[in-house]
Amino acid sequence: MLVASGVLATLFIIPWCSDATRLRLKASWAVALLDALGVEVEADLTHAVPGALLVANHISWIDIYVINAALPAAFVSKEEVRHWPLIGWLAARHDTIFLRRGSRGHARVINAEVAAVLERGKHVAVFPEGTTTDGRSLLHFHAALIQPALAAGRPVLPVAISYWELNGQRSLAPRYDGEITLGQCTRAILGRRRLIARLVTTPLRGQHGEDRKQVAAAAREAIALAAGLPLASNPPGTPGDLPGALPSDARPTGSRNPAPADSA
Repeated sequence: MLVASGVLATLFIIPWCSDATRLRLKASWAVALLDALGVEVEADLTHAVPGALLVANHISWIDIYVINAALPAAFVSKEEVRHWPLIGWLAARHDTIFLRRGSRGHARVINAEVAAVLERGKHVAVFPEGTTTDGRSLLHFHAALIQPALAAGRPVLPVAISYWELNGQRSLAPRYDGEITLGQCTRAILGRRRLIARLVTTPLRGQHGEDRKQVAAAAREAIALAAGLPLASNPPGTPGDLPGALPSDARPTGSRNPAPADSA
C-alpha cells in the first residue's frame, strides 16, 4: 500500500505541488515507511540550516528514509539507478541527481546541478564512505562530492546516523553490508519489535576556506564522535563508490566498481 501510494502521489500530486509541499510529502512518506518497518526516528537538528550539503555515514538502505524523515533532501546516485524498473522512475521524479561514473565532463555537470539545488535553499545528501558498513565503524570519506557545496559557498552539514535497540544497545539489524541481501536486511529489521534511528547534526563545515579534503576529514571526525564510532579504513583496493544507491545486483555499494572521477 505504501508503494502504491507513493506511485500515485508521484503521478498525480507531486508534479503540481510547490517545493515546500513536495518536501513535506517526502518527509511524511518516509516517516510512514519507517513506522511500517517498526523504526522510530529521533532527530537532533540543532545545526541544520537551509541549503546545506548533508554528509552522512551509511549503514542501511533505510538511511535515505531516516534522512528524508528529518531533513528531506535530493540524493546523488549512480546513473544506472535511473534505468531500474520502478525504483529508477521514482528516483528520477524525487529530485535524485544521477552521476555517470568515470566521466569528468559529466561530473562537472553534476557539480553544477548540486550547486543549483543548494542555492535554492534545498538539501542535497551524499554518503562519502561510498559503501555501507555494519554501523560499528566509520570508513574513509571520499571528498569529491563535497566540492560543489564549497564552490557554491554553501555549508556542509555532517549528519551522524545510528540504530539502537529498545534496551539501549546498538542494533546491527539494519546493516546492509557484505553479502547481506535486501530481503535479509528487511527481515532483520522487521524481526525487532521496535528500533530507534538516531540522527544527529553536528556543527557546519566548509565556511572558512577549507579545501574539500579538510572538510571531509573534519566531517568524518564529527560524525564518528556524534555516533560513538571508531575511525576505520576502507579495505585495501576498495575504492569509494557512488553514494546513496545500491548496485545493480541489489546489494550494498561494496563492489569493486570504478570510483567516480576525481573521487579523492
